[in-house]
Amino acid sequence: MPGSTHLITLYRFAKGTDARYASLWRRALPGLFQPFATTRMDRYPTLFLFALATLGNDPSTRLLSFGCSTGEEVFSLRRYFPQAVIRGIDINPRNIARCRARLSRLTDDRLSFAVAASAAGEEAGGYDAVFAMAVFRHGELGDFPPLCSHLLRFDAFEQALAELAVCLKPGGLLFLRHANCRFTDTRLANSFDLLLEAPRHPATPIYGRDERLLAPQPALEGVAFRKRVS
Repeated sequence: MPGSTHLITLYRFAKGTDARYASLWRRALPGLFQPFATTRMDRYPTLFLFALATLGNDPSTRLLSFGCSTGEEVFSLRRYFPQAVIRGIDINPRNIARCRARLSRLTDDRLSFAVAASAAGEEAGGYDAVFAMAVFRHGELGDFPPLCSHLLRFDAFEQALAELAVCLKPGGLLFLRHANCRFTDTRLANSFDLLLEAPRHPATPIYGRDERLLAPQPALEGVAFRKRVS
């Protein structure tokens, strides 16, 4: 039936844990890439340890969790970086309300959360590392359609990354995981060095600049990049 997939998706949002994204998804809100809010504590220990080994644990370290959902990534990072300033931003006000409610039960004035659809409002060169984990993907691409343009646009992906790049200090680290497009295909990739790759999750299709499914699918994805000093 035409439109049945769309209706089923809306039903899943309305009945499941991702209902808070339903109204945003229906309005195709700019800045919304991933409509599902799946998250958990310490989801990326290998990357968090890599970040710690590279940056060190210092009170001057500033970290940004982009698309922080309900805050699990921020609170996990606090365990690895007990002295850092850590900020989480997310497009959904309900997510940020939950983050702040959890934060209110702690004594930690070096954690903060804000509602934001992009990183454009963040301080230029203000962060030593930016984490965008499972943000630049759309859960409805899991059946590997030949085109992603109806759900995810490469130019929007590239623009969002450009804004994140501005937030990074020279020499700062950008962490990506489970994106449906490759950072190395963007124009700003020439300003970064690839530090670390990891196996691509088999349920994550990869699309090129033309928003067409790559064939064959890459086995690895870049997950850590360093912004060049000059």
